[in-house]
Amino acid sequence: MRHLSLEHRFVRNVPRELEPGILYISMDYATAVHSCCCGCGDRVVTPFTPTDWRMTFDGESISLQPSVGNWNQKCRSHYVIQRGRVLEAGPWSQGQIEAERLRDKKAKAAHYGSLHEVRRELPGSATGGQSATAHSRSIWTRLKAWLSL
Repeated sequence: MRHLSLEHRFVRNVPRELEPGILYISMDYATAVHSCCCGCGDRVVTPFTPTDWRMTFDGESISLQPSVGNWNQKCRSHYVIQRGRVLEAGPWSQGQIEAERLRDKKAKAAHYGSLHEVRRELPGSATGGQSATAHSRSIWTRLKAWLSL
């Protein structure tokens, strides 16, 4: 690993050019972005969702769970970001990667499928009170609207 620690910066929008060693966090877009810690320079995007990554800010440092596995990049680096430190994790076999992709796909289907069922049960019209424009809004906007009922 070229970068053994990451400084965090809370931003609204992530800059086009990433400064190595900086973890950009956009709460507005529920995403963290950084330049790969191996030093290859590839952009690594970690969205905060119930089925992707979780970010913890302890007032001084940032942690991301689960690990960052860059399986689609040439470097195939794998590391954990814990309290601002970058901890190298071992490489995964192709079988492990495929198993994780399948687990991720199932988790997304289970989670977002359940949100689809909740939307159908919303009061209103036969489509659950959702207009055609509501379907084009983000899932977060729709969930927030539903929770405020």
